[in-house]
Amino acid sequence: MTMSRTSEASSSSAPRERVADLRRAALNLVRAPGLLPLGTFLAILIFWEVSCRAFAIPSFVLPSPTRIIGGFDSISVARWLDHVWATLRVAMIGYFVSIAVAIPIAVMLTRSETLSRALYPILVVIQSTPVVAVAPIIIVGLGSGDAPRVVITFLITFFPLVVSTATGLLATPSELIELSRSLRAPTVREITQIRLPFAIPYIFSALKISVTLAVIGAVVAEFVAADKGIGYYIQFSTSMFQVQQAWAGLVVLVAMSLVLFQVVTAVQRIWFPWSVPTERS
Repeated sequence: MTMSRTSEASSSSAPRERVADLRRAALNLVRAPGLLPLGTFLAILIFWEVSCRAFAIPSFVLPSPTRIIGGFDSISVARWLDHVWATLRVAMIGYFVSIAVAIPIAVMLTRSETLSRALYPILVVIQSTPVVAVAPIIIVGLGSGDAPRVVITFLITFFPLVVSTATGLLATPSELIELSRSLRAPTVREITQIRLPFAIPYIFSALKISVTLAVIGAVVAEFVAADKGIGYYIQFSTSMFQVQQAWAGLVVLVAMSLVLFQVVTAVQRIWFPWSVPTERS
C-alpha cells in the first residue's frame, strides 16, 4: 500500500516538474540579452504595417515598413554607398578632430582655475548656439566643400567630450594625487598615468554620445549645402514627395549610428576592459 502511494506521488510530481522546467526555460529565453528589445521592435513594425494597411494611410504621409523597404530600390547600390561614404567621411573627420581638441582643452581646464573661468562660459555659449542657425553662415565663410561640414560636425560633438573628460579628471581620488605628489611625480605623469586612466569611463561615455552626434552634425551640414550624402538624399527625396525613399535614408542613418556606437563600445571592451561597467545581477 505504501509503495503504491509513493509511486502515485512520484508520477503526479513528474508533470509538475516538467511544467516548472518549461517555465524556467521560458523565463531564461525572455531574459536573454537582446531578445526582448528585438521582440518589441518586431511588434512595433507589425503594428505599424497593420495600421497603415487597415486605415489606408497614404504613403506620402506615413509609408508602411514594406514600402520603406521598397524605397531602397530607388537608386543603385553603388549610389547608396556613395551617399553613405560622403556622410561617414565627414562624420568621422569631425569626430576625430573633436577628440583631438576636446581632451587637451579638458586637461587645461582642470589644471588652471583661471583658464576654466575664462573658457568654460565661452564653451557653454558655443554649445547653446543653435548649429542649424549658424550652419549657413559657416557655409558662406568656408565654401561648399568638406571643411564647413567638418566644422559643423565638430561644433556638435566636442562639448560632451570636454565636459565628460573634465569631470573624469576632477573625479580622481585625492589620495592618489597626494601620493603622486609626495613621490614628486611630474605633472605629465600625474595626468597621463593617474588622471586620464581614471577618466577613461567618463571619456568613453562621451565618445559613445559624440559618435552619434557626429552623424547628426554631418546630416545637418548636408541639409544646408551638399551634392551627396544621406542628408542630401533625404532632403532631395522629400522635395520630390518620395517619402518612402526619405524613410529609407533615415533607416540607413539609424543603422550607421548604431554601428558606430557598437564600434566605440567594442574598442572600450577590447582595449580598456577594466573601464566597462559590470552588469548588476
